Amino acid sequence: MEWVIAIFSAVLLDLYFGEPKNGHPLIAFGRFASFVEKICLKTQLSDFHQRIMGVIALIFIIVILIVPLYYLQQGAWFNWLIAPIILYFCIAATSLKQHAISVFSALEKNDLKLARKKVAMIVSRDCTKMDALAVRRATLESVLENGADAIFAPLFWFVIGGVLGVVLYRLSNTLDAMWGYKNQRYLYFGWAAARLDDILNFIPARLTAMSYILLGNTRLGWYCWLCQAKLLESPNGGVVMTAGAGGLNLKLGGTASYHGKDKEKPFFGGANLPTNHDIKRANRLINLSLILWLAVLAVISIFI
Repeated sequence: MEWVIAIFSAVLLDLYFGEPKNGHPLIAFGRFASFVEKICLKTQLSDFHQRIMGVIALIFIIVILIVPLYYLQQGAWFNWLIAPIILYFCIAATSLKQHAISVFSALEKNDLKLARKKVAMIVSRDCTKMDALAVRRATLESVLENGADAIFAPLFWFVIGGVLGVVLYRLSNTLDAMWGYKNQRYLYFGWAAARLDDILNFIPARLTAMSYILLGNTRLGWYCWLCQAKLLESPNGGVVMTAGAGGLNLKLGGTASYHGKDKEKPFFGGANLPTNHDIKRANRLINLSLILWLAVLAVISIFI
């Protein structure tokens, strides 16, 4: 029962406070990871040795943060007081939806310049030349994919491994965001962080995709998952985005620019071109999926 109370408490904290404006622990973690990167990442090393240094950096960061947490959680007060706060810092449901709504509001005002600025806060692609349709697609893809990364995967790993599980997942996911780029600098050094993130996201991504399908256009969602997910690069993001796009019956994908170079990404999902209000539909799908997960966890807790 303690873990259920912790989950509901964390979700309520996120709903009420949203993402902390200042002093988020992940900011401090990012600085620490950057410090370790400066020590370990030497581009003059061979590809093999860069990969080894990436493994060492990953293990060092995880151990130095997880071990103290392991001993802290032995206190009887930990699960009731500290665990909900840690989980709150590891999820970002309200922040994700607020970012999406800020893009929606800019588009509704026909302020494309502002919409590009807002969407640039949640995607890694170049946004300076996006038209309104590209902004909508980027926003929708981010909401669907980050629904898994920022909400449902942390909840899954909290249920499986408690505080240690969710912190391990959040650290891995953050390091993948920092080091997981397939460019000259991080291709080998970031390999370990990227692979660990893929492993930890494998089951949560598919549970998230199933949620999108059950709560949306079920038949089309299944079809898009089975036939289109393999077309996308990410083994987990592809599953989530195709299922979500099918569930919403929206055509996503297409050309995107990364670091000044256009990349032809396959189209996926349904037949309808996204409108501004489809951003709200995506947020609604996230809300319904979260309610579904909380209901299932509450029922499970009764029989455990």
